[in-house]
Amino acid sequence: MSLATLSDVLGPAKAGGYAVPGLVCLGWEDMRAFVMAAEAEQAPVILQAGPSCREHTPLPVLGKMFRYLAESVSVPVVAHLDHGYTMDDCKAALDAGFTSLMFDGSRKPLAANIAETRAVVEMAHGAGISAEGEIGFVGYSGGEDSAGTDPDDAAQFARETGVDAMAISVGNVHLQQDREGGLDEPRIRAIEMITNVPLVIHGGSGVPVAQRLALATGSNVCKFNIGTELRMAFGAALRQAVNADPDRFDRVQILRETHDPLCNAARAVLRGMGASGKA
Repeated sequence: MSLATLSDVLGPAKAGGYAVPGLVCLGWEDMRAFVMAAEAEQAPVILQAGPSCREHTPLPVLGKMFRYLAESVSVPVVAHLDHGYTMDDCKAALDAGFTSLMFDGSRKPLAANIAETRAVVEMAHGAGISAEGEIGFVGYSGGEDSAGTDPDDAAQFARETGVDAMAISVGNVHLQQDREGGLDEPRIRAIEMITNVPLVIHGGSGVPVAQRLALATGSNVCKFNIGTELRMAFGAALRQAVNADPDRFDRVQILRETHDPLCNAARAVLRGMGASGKA
């Protein structure tokens, strides 16, 4: 069994100069492809269940799916709750067998974010699993604007919550479909100067590939969340499979054709963070 906590994979990543991708899952086809990609690359991987995933599939089912897949491979697999907005969300994931909880209090005032994140950390650590928090607010492409992370706030947040990983807002945006932007590296360096907690970049699909690799190998950024670019790969493969034969209707046959393209896209993500061969 290769089930791991977030600390299990981010500690070695920080020490070894690479990053581990948090791959956003929406269903069986993508999470299976991600685990097969990690096995092929001999890389650790983080399977993430965000709000849309949880809306589609109940947490107890997701927990069993993640754990089943972890048991099927030799590489470390983290079962991670992404964007848990309440203590109840986090408790439900813990009860469902998740090994990592991300509490998102980033829309709250600093004191409330610290207090609520600390409560989740204490619950997670009491159960022997990991916790991630967010300071600053990472916005959405075409939606809410970001609020950049203040380095002093980040240091206080890390110190007072005890998080195992800290998501920061440094020019990253959720749901970005291009890579025309880039991260604010001076802000990242300022945060690194005053805290040693492994850093997390949400909205990693919008970060240029070269910058992703440079930060993975030369900073405290140890985790990039990748969703949009892999959903785009899945969508393109699915569209091709459907359009190839308009008379075909068997969903199993159609979905089978998404596996190789999605697995290959995930392998490229793992290689692009220096994670290959680090299992």
